Amino acid sequence: MGQAMTSVIVIGAGPAGVMAALRAAELGAETTLVTSGEFGGMAANDGPVPVRTLAHAARLLRGIRQSEQYGLTTGGAAIDYPRLLSRVSDVVREVRMHSTLRQEVERLGVSVHERTGPARFIDSHTVETDHGPRLQADRFIIATGGVSRQLAVPGFELTSTHSDAWALTSVPPSMLVIGGGATGAQLASVFNAFGTRIDLFQSGPRIIPLEDEDVSAAVAAAFRKAGISIHESFGVIESFEKSAVGVRMNYSRNGEHLSAEAALAVVATGWVANTSGLNLAEPGVAVDDRGFVRVDPYLQTTAPHVHAAGDVIGHMMLVPQALQGGFVAATNAVRGPTLPLQDAVGPTGGFTDPDYAQVGLTEAKARESHDIVVSVVPFDSTTRTIIDGHTVGFCKLIVDRATCRILGCHVVGEGAVEIVQGAAIAIAAGMRVDDLARVPLSFPTYTGILALVAAGAARDLGLMVNWQAPTVQ
Repeated sequence: MGQAMTSVIVIGAGPAGVMAALRAAELGAETTLVTSGEFGGMAANDGPVPVRTLAHAARLLRGIRQSEQYGLTTGGAAIDYPRLLSRVSDVVREVRMHSTLRQEVERLGVSVHERTGPARFIDSHTVETDHGPRLQADRFIIATGGVSRQLAVPGFELTSTHSDAWALTSVPPSMLVIGGGATGAQLASVFNAFGTRIDLFQSGPRIIPLEDEDVSAAVAAAFRKAGISIHESFGVIESFEKSAVGVRMNYSRNGEHLSAEAALAVVATGWVANTSGLNLAEPGVAVDDRGFVRVDPYLQTTAPHVHAAGDVIGHMMLVPQALQGGFVAATNAVRGPTLPLQDAVGPTGGFTDPDYAQVGLTEAKARESHDIVVSVVPFDSTTRTIIDGHTVGFCKLIVDRATCRILGCHVVGEGAVEIVQGAAIAIAAGMRVDDLARVPLSFPTYTGILALVAAGAARDLGLMVNWQAPTVQ
């Protein structure tokens, strides 16, 4: 008798879940993929894809406004929001349709149950859903993603999340954005471009607090110049209430009672694990004090037959990391603990105006454990940025003095997210900074700034760059 085939149920069809299902099927497991909503999860249907599409529209608007400098008369631009949203849904549908992952899932014989409503464990090897079959398996992979954090304040039900932007029929005249992390900053920037009056509230001392301090400062300065009101360390929210305008937020700071109102209040104060209703106590899966599923380096939960990956484990909550996690979780679910999750280089960024991005360590973090050299090239001194009229921003490289290896790269400005990908490759390859300075990157390009900033660091380190790098890039 041959060994019975392992059966695996993957709960959630975002990047982590889809990759987990593909990998499990590829390893010969009988695989079922269950998702409460649409294939592709938040990433395709509600997160990066729609937000990036709105950000592209905002960019086109800014391009129209800039075009007069280039002798182009356009007669201005008006925004037709319902039409923009129909473009967003076309993009989402097209991305989903062309997902090669979907075709692979079908080719490998994974059985897919979409739009089932939330899944829950009814015993340690059985799950049921509202609109799908009851399913049993030997192994489970939880990839249910995250949801916006709810605030325990009176009137919270009057607020919106970033997802509600897709339900608006017109651009709101005013908006309170509560939370100045990546999501809040992108919403504030996009709707400001569309003509909404924005008040951005951040509980801590700076917006986009996970970025390098110079990046936070540059983005905040650009936001203010664009007319966004930023309220850092704003205090404590007491309640939300209906007002003549829309919603009023009552808050207090140092004993002083304050309020702000707008047509819409969008709360973007973080992302928490989407595990409520899964009934994780049934299989014995523990969560940490923030509600994220606890996993070991093999992405195994406290229940040996259950693994987890993606936003639900609360590591770097990004698409590439979710794909990697799904692969690792499924490999170990089918083969046993053979493949530990490696800490990979993870570039991050925001499609705001200006864009910002980072990879590796911030300057403050690098200084804690390294003797460093910092090289900065401002955007107003490089050829391509001057040609395109995008001279706001800078590229900063952080290098270890002892090894000459690149520890971090931080960029604010046009093309920041693309520039940082080049730095990520250099870091992942373990390149020395003088090696990067020698790469003859195309001229005039945005990415070319990396050769300049690397040459600057190499000079500070007293390294010879064998050929004379061009002084402009």
